[in-house]
Amino acid sequence: MSSIALKSFLGLRISSPETPQFSYRPKPITHRRKFTVVAAATSPKIDGRNLRVAVIGGGPAGGAAAETLAKGGIETFLIERKMDNCKPCGGAIPLCMVGEFDLPLDIIDRRVTKMKMISPSNVAVDIGRTLKSHEYIGMVRREVLDDYLRNRAKENGANIINGLFLKMDIPKEKNAPYVLHYSSYDGKTGGVGEKTTLEVDVVIGADGANSRVAKSIDAGDYEYAIAFQERIKIPDDKMAYYEDLAEMYVGDDVSPDFYGWVFPKCDHVAVGTGTVTHKGDIKKFQLATRKRAEDKILGGKIIRVEAHPIPEHPRPRRLSGRVALVGDAAGYVTKCSGEGIYFAAKSGRMCAEAIVQGSANGKRMVEEGDLRKYLEKWDKTYWPTYKVLDILQKVFYRSNPAREAFVEMCADEYVQKMTFDSYLYKTVVPGSPLEDIKLAINTIGSLVRANALRREMDKLNV
Repeated sequence: MSSIALKSFLGLRISSPETPQFSYRPKPITHRRKFTVVAAATSPKIDGRNLRVAVIGGGPAGGAAAETLAKGGIETFLIERKMDNCKPCGGAIPLCMVGEFDLPLDIIDRRVTKMKMISPSNVAVDIGRTLKSHEYIGMVRREVLDDYLRNRAKENGANIINGLFLKMDIPKEKNAPYVLHYSSYDGKTGGVGEKTTLEVDVVIGADGANSRVAKSIDAGDYEYAIAFQERIKIPDDKMAYYEDLAEMYVGDDVSPDFYGWVFPKCDHVAVGTGTVTHKGDIKKFQLATRKRAEDKILGGKIIRVEAHPIPEHPRPRRLSGRVALVGDAAGYVTKCSGEGIYFAAKSGRMCAEAIVQGSANGKRMVEEGDLRKYLEKWDKTYWPTYKVLDILQKVFYRSNPAREAFVEMCADEYVQKMTFDSYLYKTVVPGSPLEDIKLAINTIGSLVRANALRREMDKLNV
């Protein structure tokens, strides 16, 4: 574990002192990520130009994909309508993402080293006792992170287009281009964009839960949650409480199938919740979340309200021809925790790497089989994580007694260590067989007590 921690920590870098506080322009990149060329011998060479790829969407998935493509010799176009997008997102990123994506520390608002998990009966459990001195959960604002990744892609040669993707024409002949239709807003301050077309060889759909790229390839629907979040400016003395602390609330009052949160940002807190099963009641759950945290955010002023759909599972189809989906467009948000930023950026990079490798750094045409290698690698690496979190959500979020049992389990230091190690480094950490047996016994005990409590509560409600 220490070697894993050291490897990830060595990836951190401190921003230069001359960098303005809220301006994130990357330094020139002096190194290139190396790729193994695996282009098929039968794939045709491209004469007079390099492979041309369009990335639709400029969030973490799109920014990471565009940067990797541009570094790999691909002629890259990234189309994004909202350059200042403030998605309602808790904004938590694992430590390994800071290292893997070489993020400067000045785009991280807060380094959370403590977390409170608060049960339906308001029993609070402190989490984070097992963290090492250098370990933390990063808290970012999406408008800052997304802007930084897009600008870094541009620095590496990607063409950034302020535009709204409308539709695309699917080619009828092999290796013929995809024709993208979009409204261009480059140089405009508002109003109706200029209708424009772009021909490309490959399309990466990184355009979120309501992906138009997904609709274009008939990728199918998926169940989704509604996330609702308010950014609240609270008094300085109360902000000091959240300096390195985040809170998670569970209970039927804040969400019947998810959780409520209070996450610290640069000068305010983000208070939010989400639900799949009771979308029409989302504002009621948000009020309950604020009520649970009332004493700690008293005197606060709401400065922004945000809402957005969040996918609950991958789409039935994530690839068709030379079109691939990544991030929320593909459905890569975990159950139970609702984490999506790291997996979005990672999937964007993985997909781009498959294209760079399959095209021999942009010199050859790619086909569906080249992009499918991205899906195979993704599923092999992360599918077990999604399944485990899906099971946890079904077991522990089904009733208030089960949530009480879940919070009770979180008090165990071994549970905390295994949870944080897996979250921070996105790897399954080998545990102690003896401790695993103890954990299994404690889990069964907690669930037995939860079921007994639920039966008693059912009697009272008769």
